[in-house]
Amino acid sequence: MEIKEIKAKNIIVKSKLPDADYVVNPYTGCEFGCIYCYASFMGRFVNERIDNWGNYVYVKINAVELFNKEIDKIPDKDTTILLSSVTDPYQGIESKYGLTRGILDIVARKQYEGNIGILTKSSMVTRDVDVLKKIPNADIGMTITTTDDELGRFLELRATATSMRIKTLSELNKAGLRTYAFVGPLLPHFRYKPELLDNLFASLVEAGVNQVYIEHINLSPYIKKRMFESLEGNKELQEVYADASTDRHRNALDKIVKEQLHKHGLGLRLNDVLYHHKEAEKDVL
Repeated sequence: MEIKEIKAKNIIVKSKLPDADYVVNPYTGCEFGCIYCYASFMGRFVNERIDNWGNYVYVKINAVELFNKEIDKIPDKDTTILLSSVTDPYQGIESKYGLTRGILDIVARKQYEGNIGILTKSSMVTRDVDVLKKIPNADIGMTITTTDDELGRFLELRATATSMRIKTLSELNKAGLRTYAFVGPLLPHFRYKPELLDNLFASLVEAGVNQVYIEHINLSPYIKKRMFESLEGNKELQEVYADASTDRHRNALDKIVKEQLHKHGLGLRLNDVLYHHKEAEKDVL
């Protein structure tokens, strides 16, 4: 893993995401190396090849300093700031640099009234329960794509095991924090094995989750190429993923999702299953 320290020009960036006004990405790159990750396009901003995703992290060593200055300039305090949109704020390198922790300390000290959203695949977030409890309006989200640790390790190479993430959600809920799950990407094979989605939603409810975001898989050409290389030799799965870009597939899977949400009493944020369209890379920055 190649780690480089850099200085950013700014850290709070306006977002076009449907549920965030601003995003904060303390790192460029991500050591988790998830094979479906759309954020690999970020490599172009640091002169990294798109196929080198997961092998580098650029640490914005002045992120906390910048955040401290920029948060006071946000004109409307009734806003949502998301950590993070194109990296994981709690990947392993965070244990050394503490940029996410430093940013949250500022939010707590200033008692920022807007919503602070966190989205991660790491159990390291429990390290910061003490500061999260001091933030007036925080949402902690955990990405959960499967309850199968073996499949999770294949898709999300170095992320926290999926079973541990569900346990982490339970711990956060027991600590009195507000949580949600991000089921994204919505794995295409759930269309053919809805019982697996049933198990996933049941696990979330058991962990105390009552709200979810759900997003279809983004199969832009560079992601599809990476996925198909990983699935080489498994023609059946390749066909499943090839079909996942069609309206027919998404409509069929949407129906299953909504039936399962109703069964488990889970609320769907934004009232729709999201679709990561071709231009989505432009909408996260």
